[in-house]
Amino acid sequence: MATEGEETMSQAQAMNVKRRQKIDVSQEQIVLGVTAVLFAFFAIRLPGFASYGNIITLLNSVAQLGILALGAAIVVIARGIDLSQIASMAAGAVVTTVAIQSGHGIAAAMALGLMASLAVGVVNGLIIAFIEIPALFATLATNILFYGLLRGYVQKGQSIAYLPKDATSIIDLGRLRVFDIPISVLIFTVMAVLVHLLLTRTVLGRFIYAHGDNPEAARLSGVPVRPLTILEYALSAVVAYVAGILLLSTTLSVDSDIINSTMIFNVILIVVLGGVSLVGGRGGVFSVVAGTLLIGTMLNGLTIMNVNNLVADMARGAVLMAAILLDNRLHPRNEETARQGE
Repeated sequence: MATEGEETMSQAQAMNVKRRQKIDVSQEQIVLGVTAVLFAFFAIRLPGFASYGNIITLLNSVAQLGILALGAAIVVIARGIDLSQIASMAAGAVVTTVAIQSGHGIAAAMALGLMASLAVGVVNGLIIAFIEIPALFATLATNILFYGLLRGYVQKGQSIAYLPKDATSIIDLGRLRVFDIPISVLIFTVMAVLVHLLLTRTVLGRFIYAHGDNPEAARLSGVPVRPLTILEYALSAVVAYVAGILLLSTTLSVDSDIINSTMIFNVILIVVLGGVSLVGGRGGVFSVVAGTLLIGTMLNGLTIMNVNNLVADMARGAVLMAAILLDNRLHPRNEETARQGE
């Protein structure tokens, strides 16, 4: 039989879970409300913004960021951060392309690309779990390391790898539409469902939330925290690989310099803005979807208005800062939540 203290603790934990869920839903509702207002504003100001064609364009343009954000969310929920996710994406796409150029079949080349992406994630996990370097610095170092490896050794100093014309299965993937919906939107939808099921319907998902909520308590309760950390970053890398193949199929090339772009900040913006807290243990796939819709609406509207890139960057920076402040307001850090990632 449970003791009175254990029952009290269980009740407190249940209340804490309910409170977190209320906060998360509230933040998602706020983001979706802002998205609706922003969409209405652009629809009034910009002729054709609310047309079916532009909505499909909007979703197509942000689907890749949304896929990356799904992988990033897994790590952030576990109270980590992955600044090397674009390197994971580029590694998979570059190695796949170079392998095809070297005469490998499509399946073998894609398998090699997946291994390259996984290598980034596993290296991150090993460094963070066993050497105990903070995730911020570990993933930043890994990002730089793999950029050098790709550019210097895989691409032999070249920045762009072009997909051969005989790679028809990958090329056809990028052109595929189902009921006039681009494949990128469909892949994002499928990936969102899979990640949602992983986080909410599996033991692994419960472990990830427990790890993010309180790493020390998770370890004491029997959660294998070190192997779990490696798996979390490996999952992030696998999701990034999917985004990389999608990028390759639509552009028919990959530029390794994308690793040094500001793309990762857009991914983090989507994750945090949607309600995945940087303190860990909070948020989910619906948070990512909400953030993706808001950022997609904002970027599409600014593009149609032909807003200067510097102004657009300032807008993204301001929204990211506001999202971080909101996250800090809703989920303040304390001595327990501040132990990891600093």
